[in-house]
Amino acid sequence: MQPFIAPGFNLPLAWTADLLFPVLIKAVQNIDDVEIRPEDKEMLRTLRNERLIFFTNHPTTAEPPIAYYIGNLMGSRFRYMASRQVFDWTFGLTGKIISNLGAFSVIAGISDRDSLKTARSSLAQAGGKLVLFPEGEPTSGENDSLMPFQPGLAQLGFWALEDARKVDPAADIVVLPGFIKYIYKGTPSQLQEHLEESMAALEKKLGVDPGGRNLLRRFLHFGKVLLERAEQQYGVEVSPDKDFDYRIGRIRHTILDNIADRFNVKNFDRKADAIGKLRQLFALMEMISIGYPDPNLPKVTPEDLEWAHGECVKAFDFIVIKKDYLVSNPTPERFYEWLARFESYVYGKKPRALGGEPSPRARKAVVKFAKPFRLSEFAPKDKKAKKSALDELLKKLRREMQEMLDESQSLTRPLFKPGDIGGE
Repeated sequence: MQPFIAPGFNLPLAWTADLLFPVLIKAVQNIDDVEIRPEDKEMLRTLRNERLIFFTNHPTTAEPPIAYYIGNLMGSRFRYMASRQVFDWTFGLTGKIISNLGAFSVIAGISDRDSLKTARSSLAQAGGKLVLFPEGEPTSGENDSLMPFQPGLAQLGFWALEDARKVDPAADIVVLPGFIKYIYKGTPSQLQEHLEESMAALEKKLGVDPGGRNLLRRFLHFGKVLLERAEQQYGVEVSPDKDFDYRIGRIRHTILDNIADRFNVKNFDRKADAIGKLRQLFALMEMISIGYPDPNLPKVTPEDLEWAHGECVKAFDFIVIKKDYLVSNPTPERFYEWLARFESYVYGKKPRALGGEPSPRARKAVVKFAKPFRLSEFAPKDKKAKKSALDELLKKLRREMQEMLDESQSLTRPLFKPGDIGGE
């Protein structure tokens, strides 16, 4: 397979995507509306002719099309990095469409020179615009959390600025931090009724008695059932003195370590966090699946690769199932994140956060923006200052994105009082 897919631009296709965006985002992501404040729309239009990087969160597969819409509001076109495997979805049709709308491939976990060169040149050209997701590919599915940022993506901005200034010494790049929050539509009673119906189907599938528990405790109890079954399946010694989150963590690491052992993965850090392990294994499987020319890649059969991917998805499911995440703020959105993990694990559905079926309930996407700033404010003065400049840039990005995340919490209300798990 072709390791790198370059970006293109097909104007008739872009016009069609522009016209059909509301229909497409509804069909693919079940999003009814993308909500942006009028003053933010005006701000976007002022950036039309600027070199610009748009940084935003990336918990699911819905963010790239929303970024496409933001580019339209700006009166411009973005370029995007997309995982190489995405270009092979739907027998390559997905790749043909997104590459002609400005997307180009990147293989995570390696120094993908073609991808980095394309990102750098796209941004350096006059009016160039690039979407970057500092969290990397979706590895959590949590809309209310930010994963560790990948510094290499932010470094692209400094490289592109250097390139641009070789032609125009006064060149600069605008940095626009954003945050996308998804809100389920419906009254609290409608959402709770749907969640109860979905949970009843799962309980019936596994023969779990709901008892007299309220919905929050039913979710926690079902998670405990999955945990106990997984501990038995993977031979993880039960630790009754340890809490739920610790035991869930043990399962995640056991699953990921088993894959690394079976594939004899080199440079696998068993002490790394689960997100880091998952990123490494997903990158490894992507390189194997596209036939990346690296003699150090493990030789595995298609059946082994399919098994490993399924196991990674199970580990991904257990990443979201964290007790405090739900109990501390039992909003419809967090319930549905847990529900998606349950249905993935029990029914074998591809997780929605990894490109599976659209959300079972209609949503709206609320987009927030921080104040744009100039990359030149952080550009290092010399080579010795490069690391500190990058650190300061990443700190600012994370701080502002976290502030927008925190502000977005007021957009939704919990279905239960936080901590109210009721009786057994």
